[in-house]
Amino acid sequence: QKLKTSVKKHNVNPVWNEDLTLTVSDPLLPVKIRVYDKDTFSRDDKMGDAEIDIVPFIEAVKMNLSDIPNGTIIRTTNPNRHNCLAEESAIVWKDGKVVQDIIVRLRNVESGELELQLLWVDIPGAPGF
Repeated sequence: QKLKTSVKKHNVNPVWNEDLTLTVSDPLLPVKIRVYDKDTFSRDDKMGDAEIDIVPFIEAVKMNLSDIPNGTIIRTTNPNRHNCLAEESAIVWKDGKVVQDIIVRLRNVESGELELQLLWVDIPGAPGF
């Protein structure tokens, strides 16, 4: 599944604030992110990539939490060689949902980071795991 954000023109530090919804068919596979610039008359240039291991997030979702205080940290994920986390990331129970704020460091580029938020959304009628 591929999703694209909007293009931010003439900006070396873009902010998207966009919601993208991914269907998780295999929770064991990482989410892969690729960042490109947008060129009008030539091929888009790759500006880095990253992978996010979503297994810890999925495990927190499967706990079926409901009666815990808002803001409770369910689990913490640390940077390691299997993920592109730039720093420790907490999986939190927030407003009745499992949420994880993540900062990923882009690979295959001199420098670059992305700030993301994972939020699990149950879709009625969709198969669970």
